[in-house]
This record gives sequence, structure tokens and C-alpha cells, in this order.
Amino acid sequence: DWTVRRDPQALVLVAPEGDMKVALLDLKAADATAAIKEAWARYRPDEKHALRIMTARSAREGWDEKQVADYDTTPNERLVIEVVAARRGEDWTVMIIDGSEQAAEKRGAALGLLGKSLRPSGYVPESFAGRTPHPLDAARIAQLRDFLQQAIKDAQIPGAGFAVMEQGRIVYEGGVGVRELGKPTPVDEHTLFMAASNTKGMSTLLLSTLADEGKLRWDQPVIELYPSFRLGDDATTRQVQVHHLVCACTGLPRQDMEWLFEYKNTTPAQSIGMLATNKPTSGFGEVFQYNNLMASAAGYIGGHLIYPKLELGKAYDKAMSERIFQPLGMNDTTFDMARALRGNHASPHGRDLYNKTVVMQMNINYAVVPHRPAGGAWTSAHDFIRYVQLEALQGKLPDGRQLVSAANILKRREPQVAEGEDAFYGMGLSTEKAWGVPVVSHGGSLDGYKSNFYLLPETGTGVVLLTNSEDGYRLLRPTLRRLLEVLYDGEPEAQEDVRVAMQRDRAERDDVRSRQTLPVPADAMALLGGSYRSPELGRLTVRRVGKDVVFDVDEWKSPVGARHNDDGSTSFTMISPSMVGLELVADKRDGKRALVLRDSQHEYVFEEVSGVQGKARTKP
Repeated sequence: DWTVRRDPQALVLVAPEGDMKVALLDLKAADATAAIKEAWARYRPDEKHALRIMTARSAREGWDEKQVADYDTTPNERLVIEVVAARRGEDWTVMIIDGSEQAAEKRGAALGLLGKSLRPSGYVPESFAGRTPHPLDAARIAQLRDFLQQAIKDAQIPGAGFAVMEQGRIVYEGGVGVRELGKPTPVDEHTLFMAASNTKGMSTLLLSTLADEGKLRWDQPVIELYPSFRLGDDATTRQVQVHHLVCACTGLPRQDMEWLFEYKNTTPAQSIGMLATNKPTSGFGEVFQYNNLMASAAGYIGGHLIYPKLELGKAYDKAMSERIFQPLGMNDTTFDMARALRGNHASPHGRDLYNKTVVMQMNINYAVVPHRPAGGAWTSAHDFIRYVQLEALQGKLPDGRQLVSAANILKRREPQVAEGEDAFYGMGLSTEKAWGVPVVSHGGSLDGYKSNFYLLPETGTGVVLLTNSEDGYRLLRPTLRRLLEVLYDGEPEAQEDVRVAMQRDRAERDDVRSRQTLPVPADAMALLGGSYRSPELGRLTVRRVGKDVVFDVDEWKSPVGARHNDDGSTSFTMISPSMVGLELVADKRDGKRALVLRDSQHEYVFEEVSGVQGKARTKP
């Protein structure tokens, strides 16, 4: 539903709501800076926002050079202004992305499609379609291991677990690096990492067993199975069928702040109840919008159908153990945080404001426990590859027994909504064609943990990767690329992609630091009260700890820096590794001091309170 218009100087694409424009211009220029300047002069010559940072991207898809410029906007503007300049020979193509934060998130799949499919005229993309892969012998597995060893070094990631499968047979399990920075204990095949959102696909496996038994239908309205299920919109509530719970296609946006800020004593029943405040911001089935609470509800409803007399969390844990983990031999895998942390586990890591990798605290990861069907599993490379093996064997165990019917395991891969170019989301699984090769995959992200699996279903080849760092994100896609390079003698791009991505990330972290005043100066301190509360996010207390100003939300805390914005406002930015860049703006509401926190599609207001106040939220 985007519209396209040809201005005299540019091709302009406009989002359906009108709050996002993408301009494409072809021109000649001496360099990227000149190309971007000329593009603005043609598209909007009166643009006043200052360039904040320009960083390089890997030159791929036929381009000889690619640079991305990000612009300085104020928090209250809620704008995204970004320019991509790509060169082929002497010719530049410039793409200006210009719109609201809400549109950038809601229409992210469309923006991704625009960016990833933009190629020089006449360029033919590299494709491995129809080619015979090399066997994954010891030498080629060593190439994958060597790649990961260099990649964790380049990205300053302490360790990673990984495993490899060929033709449905597991051919390697192991690890590289260490479980915790500064300690010698290595990562091995049984080291536990948080799988995060890779738990979603495991949860939909549980639903597949119920579909096999006739206890649910994929097209069955959820309210028939769980009558108290409610969203913030009655019409959408009635529309939601079982397969919609994990499809990212219902129009419900992320609403993560509420469970990240307020999770102490939250129950699984309250996790489902939180959906009652979640309202759609796009049409049903219209765009890809990821929602963790919906996936959480899917798992809990599945467990409830099996053990209706048990508390929701206990029912889910028992059902997953008996129906999924035990039959697959996933004996390391657990939802029990205490058990995981007592044993062979990798500690979470991230980079601080000064680009130094440090061990992170675990406390914010406890936020996922009440919502664990969406991301709470701890697993190892040894176990994770067995989950992927079941996918490769279409529901069969290695001994030939059918754990889940092929029809219902494959149902989870059916495209529900587009994610990008040749890429679709199913039910806790993504499908795509990467360099001409069909791929099934999914990622996972929690504080200090990043994971992914990639399965090539045509050959039964797959790889799983588990990392113990925020920067593990930069290894995920290159791992797929390296697998394809090894299998098909592809152009060696993966290692450079990691290196360039990390250069960009470090520059961006340096930019965040450069825009903060530390310690918080007196004029900014004067805008702060001592104690605040938000109806949705609970209590926030401002504390002095030595020279630092710390925002404490009870479940976790972070020091902050201050920034005076161009519109006269002052914002306070969290600088702990887990929350770097999260910004709250000083304001006044009803005559009281306030702090305003925004994600892309929501606004949360902390108002100052006097005295010691309990948490404001009444959980549903």
C-alpha cells in the first residue's frame, strides 16, 4: 500500500500513513559526502538536521562502496533520518529515509526490502541455486571453526558454542573461547547459553504435538481454547487463531518495556493478562510486527491444554520437558535459572560506554522468566542442534520414530507475513532464499546472549550458534554466509562483514559517549526529583552513587549521562552495557516533574512522587 511518485529530482516512495518517505536519487559525485550533500539539495534543500555520524558498510551486491549517514534529531521529534550512499564506478545511488520512529519500526520489513534489494543496474547477484554442496569433512568443519575463532576475536566476544549437521546427521559439536572473560574455562558442547527467542520455535513444536492429537486446530479461534484471552482491541481478539499467536502478523507492536521494567513477582497468568493493554497499530496481516507477549501466550495455552489443573508455568515446563526436550535428548536444556547458573554456563557480556567488553549482570534477564515460552530456555550447542535436526528430518527422531507429524512441523514454516526480500515469517521460524538457497532460521536476543540457527532444508545441512555477548549479533548472518562459502566455494565475504560491522558499532558507541555529559552537571541535576512512578512501568528512584547519577527501577539500575538537546529539552541516557542509549526526557506534567520514556510506538511517563511510594502498577 505504499505509493510511488516521480519528482523532478527523485523517485519518492510514501508509506500508507504518510509519515515515512524514502527518496531515491542517481547522481555523480566525487565522494560519499558530496553525493549526500547533492541528494539533499535536490530532495529537500532546506533540511536543517546536522549529520551525527557516517559509517561504512561492506560493499556487497555489486556496489564498490557504501556509506550510511545518520542525523541528529531530538527525542521529542521522534524522527528517523538516515541516508545510504552506494557507489558503482563513478555513479552514486542515494537513498534518503525520512520519517517517524513509529513508521520506521512498523514498516521495518518494507524498509529492509528497499535497502537489501537495491542493486546497480545490470548486476546479477551471486547464487548457489542448483549447485552441489561439498561434503562437510574435517577440513571444511575446521574452516567454520577457524572463522568463528577469528570472528570472536574481531568482535571481542569471549566465547561461542556451535554445532554442525549434514544430511540430517550431526557431524560436529563444540565451542570456541571461554565461558567468562578473565577466566580460563573454555566453552564446550554442553555449555549453557540463553537461547532467547529461539524458544519460540520450540514452543510451536509443542503446539504441533497438540495439533497431531486433535487438541487444537491451527485455524481455531484462541478464545475457544482459552476463553479469558484478550487483546486491547476486541475485533482483533476475535480474529486471532492459533497460528496467529506466533506469526508477528496481527498488527500488535512490541510492548517490551512493560515486562523489562516490571517483572518481580509477575506470573505466567499475568503475562497473558498484559495483552489486554496491547492494541494493534497496523492492519491484521498487513506488516511484520514482532510481539513477545503473544508468543508467551502461545506456549502457556499449549501447556494448559495438556495439564489444565496445573499452574500455567508448571504446566508449560512439564509439557516442554516431556514432549520436546526428553524425546530429543536435550538433557542440558532448562527453564530453571538457578539450575543453569549453578552449572556449566556462559556468563553474559557487553561493551561499556568506553567500548570495553565487560561481564554483565544477569538481573535483567530474569525479566523473561514470566514470559519464558517467548525466550526463557537455556540450551547448549549439543542440545540446540538436536532441535534443528528434528526440523531437518521433518519430525522424525534419528532412530526413525515420528515425534511430530511432517505436516504439522512444516506448518510452522508456512509464510504468514513478509519480512523482506524473499523472506517470510511463519510460526517462530523464518524462511528465505539466501544467495539462491532456501533457508529456515530464527534468532534469539537477551542481554549478553545472541543466538541463531540456520537450516538448509534441501540438503539437511545446518549450523547453530550461541554467543555470550551483545556483540554476538554481528556474527549471526556472517555465520550463514561462511557456511555457504564453505559448501559452495563462495566469494569470501563473511570475515570482512564481521570486521566492518564491529568498526561501525564501535564508532556508534563512541558517538553515544561523545554526546553525554559525565558526570551529570548541576543544571541538569536541578531538573530531577528523587522518586518517580509510572502506571505501566512502576517506580524509578534517582540516586547519587559517588559521582554517578543512577536511575534505579528496583529490578535493575543504570548510571546515566545528561544531554542538552537542540529544542531546549534535557535528556538522561542510560549508560550501563545492557541499556546503553535508552533515553528519558525531563518534562513537566500537571505541574509535576516528569521523565518521559519512549519506544518506537509507545510513550511512558514517570511522574514525581513525594516520599517513599510503592509500585504503581496493578498487574492484570
